[in-house]
Amino acid sequence: MSHHERCLQLTLAFLLAPLAESHPVEAASKPVRVFILAGQSNMEGPASIGTFDYIGDDPATASVLEMMWGADGKPTVCEGAWISYLTGADEENFEVAGRLTAGYGSMWGLDPTKPGDKIGPEFTFGLTMDAALDEPVLIIKAAWGGKSLHTDFRPPGAGPYQLSWFQRENYSQQEGHGIPKDFEQWKADKAKATGHYYHLMIGHVRKVLADPKRVYPDYDAAQGYELAGFVWLQGFNDMVDGHVYPNHNQPDHFDLYSELLAHFIRDVRKDLAAPNLPFVIGVMGVGGLKDESMDMMAFQRAMAAPAAMPEFKGNVVAVQTAPFWSDELGAIDKKHEKVRQMRYFLDSKHEDHANADGKMTEEQKREFIKKFEADHITPAEVALWKRGASNAGYHYLGCAKTFALMGKAFAEANLKMLESQRP
Repeated sequence: MSHHERCLQLTLAFLLAPLAESHPVEAASKPVRVFILAGQSNMEGPASIGTFDYIGDDPATASVLEMMWGADGKPTVCEGAWISYLTGADEENFEVAGRLTAGYGSMWGLDPTKPGDKIGPEFTFGLTMDAALDEPVLIIKAAWGGKSLHTDFRPPGAGPYQLSWFQRENYSQQEGHGIPKDFEQWKADKAKATGHYYHLMIGHVRKVLADPKRVYPDYDAAQGYELAGFVWLQGFNDMVDGHVYPNHNQPDHFDLYSELLAHFIRDVRKDLAAPNLPFVIGVMGVGGLKDESMDMMAFQRAMAAPAAMPEFKGNVVAVQTAPFWSDELGAIDKKHEKVRQMRYFLDSKHEDHANADGKMTEEQKREFIKKFEADHITPAEVALWKRGASNAGYHYLGCAKTFALMGKAFAEANLKMLESQRP
């Protein structure tokens, strides 16, 4: 062997050997990746595990279903992802924690000591992260149904709650129709509620991070953790609040929401000492791409707007959720709405319908509705609905396929931001 060949061999051995030897040590020392998921009822997660198999009906999403089912025929239990989930109702908050699996969705009426029977986006978000990252994954989730950004999650940087022009002009008149009878008491209650769930969310994140081992038993303090992403899925309560956002049919109808969300991003980063924390905005998409109503489109623009702000370039991404809506289930839901409307007409003795004279008994009304429903919804549609839907339209029909695709898309957007931040 020539001197040149021998030098080359030694050089290659020197370069390659440390890589093989040091890799396990390096992997073991990598910090736990921490992701925060927050919002209202759709972040809670209303999709029943019973709708999982509907995902496999579409060849394009069959691989997602495969990821969600374990070899034992039960929902996958993540090997490398854990979750701490704070939720509740009427101030009765509780934490559910453990290895990530299905069941960390809406917990209404369920045993608060263990996972339930529903999912939100957290399940496939964690599955996707677990598959993509070498490091352990810790998800901290905080979500409560029916909460607004303008009040409940209002960030400190937005200042005290401000009355809209509609509220200033009307609330003191005490005329009903959603206007408070005791305006002074309303203002006191509003001040107390403002920012309450923002502080609960931040408090829970800090509690988990103060002792990660409590949730992730193998946590090593020398290993540490890294705040690696935040996902926000909220908006319905703001979108339907015409008193806070009164400029109907105006392109700037929801500009206030954009301002509040920008403050929210800044304050979360400040309060968690993570100035470049990747932030994913799950843009409201109930109704799917076919919903081109002015309010929906204006709200979607307002939700996505912070991602286009220069200060957030590259570290805030808006992910549209409308493409994940199930049109075929949505069409059946519209038929269900007709059935519900007919029941209302019967109960209200509407002059143009069968019970105009008010003489129908409850049994007669039930039989009428049963026939009306059978005439409008076929047995095949009944079976499809049962297979794929488990909730109302404002909860994306409780369709696991929708929430699974959301969670996967949120994770992929977060991963791209993390990749772009690497030196």
